[in-house]
Amino acid sequence: MDSMLTKFLLSLLVPGLLVVLFTRVTFHHIVGLVLTVALIAAAVYAGYTNTWFLYVVNAASLTIGFWYATNMFNKRKKAETHENE
Repeated sequence: MDSMLTKFLLSLLVPGLLVVLFTRVTFHHIVGLVLTVALIAAAVYAGYTNTWFLYVVNAASLTIGFWYATNMFNKRKKAETHENE
């Protein structure tokens, strides 16, 4: 049972944080999302995520992380635009 709880907590936190991290590194939110989806697909293929519940939790975390990364990206872009004026 501890294994399922650990997988749940990791599925809840890691995808969203990875989207934000990759967005910060690549300076583009779409690239961050694509890299994170690729990592999650590799984890699913390797058998680390094996229930529909974890798929849904991963998707929710990805969505929230992408929303936050998009807001972060747009704020930076807006700040750069106002700085250049």
